[in-house]
Amino acid sequence: MRTQQVAKNIYRIPVTLPNNPLKLLNSYLIKDRERSLLIDTGFRMEECKADLLAGLEELDEDPSELDIFVTHLHADHTGLAMEIIGEGRSVLMSAVDREWMTGEDSALARWYRNVTTYIMAGMRLEDIGTLPTLSPEVRAAPLITGEYVPVENGHVFHIGGHTLRCVMTPGHSPGHMCLWDEENGLMLTGDHVLFDITPNITVWGTMEDSLGNYLASLEMIRQYPVKTALPGHREAGDFASRIDELCAHHEIRLAEITGILQALPGATGHEVAQRMKWRIRAASWEEFPFSQKIFAIGECMAHLDYLHRRDRVRIEKEGELNHYFA
Repeated sequence: MRTQQVAKNIYRIPVTLPNNPLKLLNSYLIKDRERSLLIDTGFRMEECKADLLAGLEELDEDPSELDIFVTHLHADHTGLAMEIIGEGRSVLMSAVDREWMTGEDSALARWYRNVTTYIMAGMRLEDIGTLPTLSPEVRAAPLITGEYVPVENGHVFHIGGHTLRCVMTPGHSPGHMCLWDEENGLMLTGDHVLFDITPNITVWGTMEDSLGNYLASLEMIRQYPVKTALPGHREAGDFASRIDELCAHHEIRLAEITGILQALPGATGHEVAQRMKWRIRAASWEEFPFSQKIFAIGECMAHLDYLHRRDRVRIEKEGELNHYFA
């Protein structure tokens, strides 16, 4: 059996993410007699689609009869939404992330405008220009259309015997949302809280202080009396203790970066990222897959931005480059 019941009327569908260190997406189906809800979908790739449709078939659900909720804009969560959405059905997502993906101001367009951030970190323009090939059309969601319905923080809907409240948790994306079922103490966490891996926190052109936002969101959501957490990837665990671990992880990261700058004053973001410790199967920075270098530099820049905003590091500019000093 591919699917697993994780709560009353809630089923986990494992969706393989080919050649991706995340390995699996947890798509969740909440069964309802009138209209069921699918949460997150996988990349727009045939392997993902096969897993998702097989899980829905096992649960006796017609994908064209579902509504879909996506926790955030990343392609491993949104990619298949428009592939399977039926006529008259909706794809629900936060208004913030929907705006980020809309029309001429799409994520790809914003990426090109955000190139300056990576140039200031010390990357070469010719390398940065190759990034969109890492997320070709087959992996990402198409342009947002009318089926995408924006929802705001606090929006409530009732489905499958659950009352779900949307909780805005910016950080991993500008408009990331969790779903909270107070009666059952159940939180669908998306990628805000993961248990065997740490959510990537990167720089965003439309969100200042992404790490600060993420840590504040963690502190806020830790106050919820969560009994059951359903994450977007891998396995679950104890909610409150995991949040403590995530906060501690970022404190260690901040101390690590400060130490690197004390040993190498004036380093660029690229140079700092190369010296940080990353959990990846690569013997050296040169062996990092390019996509993982981008994630690493983006996360490093989010931490440097956090430190700079709190006067814990200073910046000296040299042309287009930023040099950092602890």
